[in-house]
Amino acid sequence: MFGNLGEIANLMKKAKDIQKNLKEMQGDLASIECTGESENGMVEVVVSGDLTVKRIFIKEAAMFDREVLEDTVQAAVNNALAGVKAKSQDKLSKLTGGINIPGLFN
Repeated sequence: MFGNLGEIANLMKKAKDIQKNLKEMQGDLASIECTGESENGMVEVVVSGDLTVKRIFIKEAAMFDREVLEDTVQAAVNNALAGVKAKSQDKLSKLTGGINIPGLFN
């Protein structure tokens, strides 16, 4: 009857540890930086782990066609955000021991 209490207590402890470590990880994410580049190499965007755009580099050749520039900036931002998401998910996976927690970084 009480055999599962030890397992439940262990799960509760793990959950508390994960919660504590998640708070620490959120602070660490701000120090992560990912660079995204457009396919044509005309635009490069650097995004931090807290999803702040840090820098945007635009080559002069990209300035002559507004539509192309818009597309390349969008692609570079999306690539940088994908990098942040991948790094965040990797850190989370290590933190939780591979346990999937729905809603985190999805």
